[in-house]
Amino acid sequence: MNPMRTVLLLASTPALLLAQGVDRTHPPRLPPSPALHLPPVQTARLPNGLEIAVVEKHEVPVVDVSLLIGAGSVRDPANLPGLATFTAAVLQEGAGRRNSLEIADEIGYLGARLFSSASYDAATVSLHVPKRQIGPALDLLADVVLRPTFPDSEIARQRDLRRSQILQQRDQPVAMASIAFSAIVYGATHPYGRPLNGTEVSTAALNRDRVAQFYQAYYRPNNARVLVVGDVTLPEARALLARRFGGWAAGDVPAVEEMAAPAAAPRTIYLVDKPGAAQSVFRIGEVGVSRATPDYFALTVLNTILGGPFTSRLNQNLRETHGYTYGANSQFAMRKMPGPFLAASSVVTAKTDSSLIEFMRELRRIRDETVPAAELDKAKAYITLRLPGQFETTAGAAAQFRELFLYGLPLDYYASYIPQLNAVTAADVQRVARQYLDPDHFAIVVVGDRSQIASGLEALHEGPIVLRDLWGQAVP
Repeated sequence: MNPMRTVLLLASTPALLLAQGVDRTHPPRLPPSPALHLPPVQTARLPNGLEIAVVEKHEVPVVDVSLLIGAGSVRDPANLPGLATFTAAVLQEGAGRRNSLEIADEIGYLGARLFSSASYDAATVSLHVPKRQIGPALDLLADVVLRPTFPDSEIARQRDLRRSQILQQRDQPVAMASIAFSAIVYGATHPYGRPLNGTEVSTAALNRDRVAQFYQAYYRPNNARVLVVGDVTLPEARALLARRFGGWAAGDVPAVEEMAAPAAAPRTIYLVDKPGAAQSVFRIGEVGVSRATPDYFALTVLNTILGGPFTSRLNQNLRETHGYTYGANSQFAMRKMPGPFLAASSVVTAKTDSSLIEFMRELRRIRDETVPAAELDKAKAYITLRLPGQFETTAGAAAQFRELFLYGLPLDYYASYIPQLNAVTAADVQRVARQYLDPDHFAIVVVGDRSQIASGLEALHEGPIVLRDLWGQAVP
């Protein structure tokens, strides 16, 4: 192309765009938040106490079934962390007349997906299946939930697999930081302070008897709820589930002991030595709030500004402005009991001390300065404009509605979600920042090469440096 023609085209581009009604000198204005219209949650209960909830979505002939059971790791014996997650994992390793391979083959034949896992607060067995295969798929789900066989060979195989995974964590600084942070903030006596998947010692103690005892104690219909989302009605779902789960025997379920987290210590840097590490992994925070907090919406806006999306303050500072990391973020991990607040990143070793300076600057600034109106509006728009998309698929809708049952929220919770979030003010954000973020009592966990980073961290005078191991325990 003629160079002169290129110059003329470039020079005329703004005029062309303006003539077309496009002004690229300013970011586009976000549209107002759309109204969120969701189908109602309909409920029923079987005689054995099993609660059923149905959300109809008939656009696509698929169904998602989620069985929530109060069998999360908060139920683990103090000396056997990892039992809940292990029990959930081996449900599919033999059930009814099928072995693990036959279960996998049947899932594939039905065009379905079946998962079983446990978090801190609950175990979940979820099924995604085409509507035309719902009967056989529920037969399989019922076998997995009601008739697991826990074969000794599969228990041994899964135990060896888990031990290998735990050993591998010693070479995974990100995993090390998360485990150490929880142990330091909550302590060994609190269920949130123990690793979800246990330790080498607790894993070695797992056997069929312990798994079966845990299953018998907590896998009961009066300790469970079923959520069905998709191309199905409440009468259909009730009939299908009653046929397969109506004979599930109810029983007494031990109560979960509500435990208070230990009092926060003065701000301290906990250093986990990883010789030769190319990066330093940060976990900075403290005990936060439960999901039931009345400040949920203000905290959601606060965290969106601080460390949620790519444009959040932490990421823009540490990644875009300074180039210390590929990403930095923060979160309030809200659970039934108060979960942790934490800010996190993996930074280049040479900039460990500089990164901590920027972390603390942002964590203090969100408390000390009022959030500008434009930044507040952008954060609220980011949350509200994303919300409808999270209900587009049956699987996405199931994930959102599961929260209602897991945390005891009102069934019409999402009807007022957007108005409540849009009502959050800058004063609300600063109030919750000052109430729930206390930099004077942060636990600053750093996994990295001690020989390269200790002196720089010490020079910052952000707190004493204490050596800890992978499990958050003191190192002599």
